[in-house]
Amino acid sequence: MVRLILPTPEELRRLRIRAGLTQKELAKRAGVSQSLIARIERGDVNPRLSTLKRILVVLEEATSSMEDAKSIMHSPVITLYEDEPIAKAVELMEKYGISQIPVLDRGNRVIGVVTESSILKKIAATNFNSEIILRGKVREVLEPPLPMVAPNAKVDSIIPLLMEYPAVLVIDRGNIVGIITKIDLIKRKTK
Repeated sequence: MVRLILPTPEELRRLRIRAGLTQKELAKRAGVSQSLIARIERGDVNPRLSTLKRILVVLEEATSSMEDAKSIMHSPVITLYEDEPIAKAVELMEKYGISQIPVLDRGNRVIGVVTESSILKKIAATNFNSEIILRGKVREVLEPPLPMVAPNAKVDSIIPLLMEYPAVLVIDRGNIVGIITKIDLIKRKTK
């Protein structure tokens, strides 16, 4: 048996307020009356499932369109310089449970990313002699930089990037101020 967990009237009210909508605006967008929204939020009426679905779709659209990169990014960002040892990259990945680290030049400009996969490819190319590879420099396993967005970039514009890349960097005036991974987006949807 499938068990649906529906939002309570109070949760619906909080979602509407978070989306920045009045009862009247929500009603208009969902194609219902303002009085129905008020009665739903008071708990006086249980709406049909199709009506509730329309209301939730409107709330989701309104919320996602107003959220921006800075509201979901993770900060500070762990970075490496291109001349640091690969062993340090592995140590940081293990310590922080991450799979990619942006790489900077000594002018603090993003020049690429080191990933678990790029390190593993290099190790595989040496018949799995990881000791030699770990003494090498990060620049030897560098991949092209992750996509970059401004702090005010809308979440809707970041979703397609995360379908293609493991993460997106948030850049403000040339400096990394945050990183957004797929899990950051998933967590946002469950808050």
